[in-house]
Amino acid sequence: MAQLTAAIAQRKGDATALVDEFGESSWTAFDERINRVIHGLRAAGLNSGDTLALMCGNRREYFEVTVAAMHAGMVIVPVNWHWVAAELAYVIEDSDASAFIVEDRYADVAVEACADSQAAACPVRIVIGDKVPVGFEGYEDLLARSDPSEPDDQTSGGPMFYTSGTTGFPKGVRSGLTATGNDLAIVDLVAQASMGMLQVPTDGVTLLEGPAYHSAQWGLSVLPLLGAASTIVMRHRFDPAELLDLVDRYQVTNMHLVPTQFIRLLKLPDDVRAKFDGSSLAIVIHGAAPCPIDVKQRMLDWWGPVVMEYYGGTEGGFLTIITGEEWLARPGSLGKATAMTELLIVDDDGVPCGVGESGQIYFASRMGADFEYHKAPEKTEAAHRAPGVGTLGDIGYIDDEGYLFMSDRKIDMIISGGVNIYPAEIEGVLVGHPAVADAAVFGIPDDEMGEQVKAAVELVDGVSASDDLAAELIAFVRESLAGYKSPKTVDFEERLPRHPTGKLYKRLLRDPYWEGSGRTI
Repeated sequence: MAQLTAAIAQRKGDATALVDEFGESSWTAFDERINRVIHGLRAAGLNSGDTLALMCGNRREYFEVTVAAMHAGMVIVPVNWHWVAAELAYVIEDSDASAFIVEDRYADVAVEACADSQAAACPVRIVIGDKVPVGFEGYEDLLARSDPSEPDDQTSGGPMFYTSGTTGFPKGVRSGLTATGNDLAIVDLVAQASMGMLQVPTDGVTLLEGPAYHSAQWGLSVLPLLGAASTIVMRHRFDPAELLDLVDRYQVTNMHLVPTQFIRLLKLPDDVRAKFDGSSLAIVIHGAAPCPIDVKQRMLDWWGPVVMEYYGGTEGGFLTIITGEEWLARPGSLGKATAMTELLIVDDDGVPCGVGESGQIYFASRMGADFEYHKAPEKTEAAHRAPGVGTLGDIGYIDDEGYLFMSDRKIDMIISGGVNIYPAEIEGVLVGHPAVADAAVFGIPDDEMGEQVKAAVELVDGVSASDDLAAELIAFVRESLAGYKSPKTVDFEERLPRHPTGKLYKRLLRDPYWEGSGRTI
């Protein structure tokens, strides 16, 4: 049996491990299929240290492939299923993927991406589902010809998540979880310690209602599965009324949500909300984006102090935690540093800030873990104050009791619905349109999504602004980038505010939209 699931499978046997829209898997069946995936990938030529890209929705096979890779010493790259072919081809090539596994609902994008010269060198191509294009092997065929017995030489693998960059295409983040070739006992220790820190109950039920390619959703589904023997109930798309039903139907004990999901839950009709029991919930963890104070307060009023918040990111994991009771005493706080984290606030001159003074938030792991950006040493250096001391680019302060408050973002980033969007990538597409002389992209307030993407463009001489041109520019971006990166609206400016050196004063464009909103992020 696979080492990290063997004891659970022996203890829980026919009990349910995974639930999706297509059916259920017992722990025994899950463990056997993990073994078959390991043997199948090895027979296809993959070895410890190789990289596997996975573009798959929230379904049971996602966890089979992920856990198999974690036992076979492989780096697994969870791929954003919204990406277009050019984005997918880039990541397959940049990650040095030896294998690419894709769900059939994304087969058309996969075929187009694999025809690209960047991705053509990836030799192993597998499709989950019934629609198997030419040049790909069916996932079930791979499992059918593979050995169900326990594989030899099991060793740790882990994820490399791709995040959008301040310039160009996304970059892979290699963190402590990405390390390959270690004893699996280390992975087990990390999983159990994380679940203890986040108060996730053992033998509970985890509800996955966000994309598993996101590092937080990955961490708060895969780690409960392995570290707390949790049943995972998952849905591919979030529906607020269905979420309430799933919690009560499956007696869900824990889940991860983002503020946009809170807002949609709070907008449900009163009669729908009144039917919700929710007594099974032990912990509801949220993060990934700033949560408006009134929204958080209303969720606490409805669900009680089970609502816990964290601050963190792909690069550093969970850096601070605050319980519902603590937050009620300090509204707006992100909590204290975890036992494994040290925080440092630094001003623009690199001098440590005093209590209550705002500066850039840096973090260091007390366990010696660090992160780097794959094939981007300059970006890695820019995100570090010193080796082991990194930043997510946020601005904040620590009060006299050690509680962190975030006040702004230093880096040029938009967070919409809990998803990080970097304007430079969008600006690079816009300036490629023949009508655009210059472009600036930034976030403006959105009551539901937190922020929405706004573009301001300067047109070439002789071109006139119009609603039709705005729609054309939005569609132009959608052709090259995932839809969620496309601007929702476009402003036409006579001249963008640039310094003679070329520096763009984006705040002059952005700030008027935030005046009177009561927040800066």
